[in-house]
Amino acid sequence: MLNALTTSPDSVDELVQALRVLCDRTRLRLLGALQSGEMNVTSLCEQLDLPQPTVSHHLGLLRNARLVRNRRNGKQVFYCLNDAIVSNLGDHGGVKIHAGDIALQILTERRGASSPVEEEVNPAPPTVHNGADSI
Repeated sequence: MLNALTTSPDSVDELVQALRVLCDRTRLRLLGALQSGEMNVTSLCEQLDLPQPTVSHHLGLLRNARLVRNRRNGKQVFYCLNDAIVSNLGDHGGVKIHAGDIALQILTERRGASSPVEEEVNPAPPTVHNGADSI
């Protein structure tokens, strides 16, 4: 969890902006597709089975949030993860997003293979505390 004494307000603001952009299925799918490397819009449309205007719109939002970067080659635009902010976790499956002094990891769950988290003791289900003292 975030430590209020060591986390700068600017970093929290950066993280909030990134989370707002990431709370969309299409944008998460685009980040996942770009983990394999640079792709042009046409390839992204084909891989995700989405129309070009939809892909371009969501790539624009990801670019404005600085999560992806682009380069133009003639009429084609190629996109990739902005490695200054987003790190591909490679074999671990996922990405790490750096927001100032905060890093957020989005991990891919691998079905059929146990992860280190699954091998640990199963945690107790979450409890809800409404702040009232019980008597």
